[in-house]
Amino acid sequence: MTTAKIKRRIAAKGRGTVFVPGDFLDIGSRAAVDQALSRLASQGVIRRLARGVYDYPKQSRRLGELSPDTDAVARAIARKDSHVVEVSPARAANMLGLTTQVPAKAVYLTSGPSRVRQIGRHSIIMRKAAAKNLVGAGRPTGIVFQALRYFGKNGVDDAVVAKIARSLDADTCAKLVRDAVKAPVWIQSVAGKIATAAV
Repeated sequence: MTTAKIKRRIAAKGRGTVFVPGDFLDIGSRAAVDQALSRLASQGVIRRLARGVYDYPKQSRRLGELSPDTDAVARAIARKDSHVVEVSPARAANMLGLTTQVPAKAVYLTSGPSRVRQIGRHSIIMRKAAAKNLVGAGRPTGIVFQALRYFGKNGVDDAVVAKIARSLDADTCAKLVRDAVKAPVWIQSVAGKIATAAV
């Protein structure tokens, strides 16, 4: 029964989903969930990426099972360990179209310990960060704050402010100003400029 329910939920979320046992504790006990995931992995329904981390892999007719999305894996690891995680400043700047350079390494800031997790052929690098550098983590505002850190206090110019402002809707701008209260003062100032430019 537990296995069938977990299988249905996984299928409903679609291929590419990454999950951990804790995502299914509303369905059964930890022991029952672990047993169900192990069974589904043995059947080839899901793939075990690392201890306690699985995915429902995307498929390619030519390549077979595709590599998992590193962002999804990082978020799953964070849920498993009850930590906060956010993309690196360089990745955030690229995501917002502020740079064209795609970081060669998958680096994430975390509230947990620094470590490297090997997922197949890919390494996910977790770097411990102070709480002030994780404000907005997991939300669109967190990506903006990381992008600002990429440029630094003296590197954010009017062009950067304008480009970020154009990418945000009114709701996100309002949240940006609210979340910035917990960030360093210079980021609070820039957040205000972004919100004003977006009006």
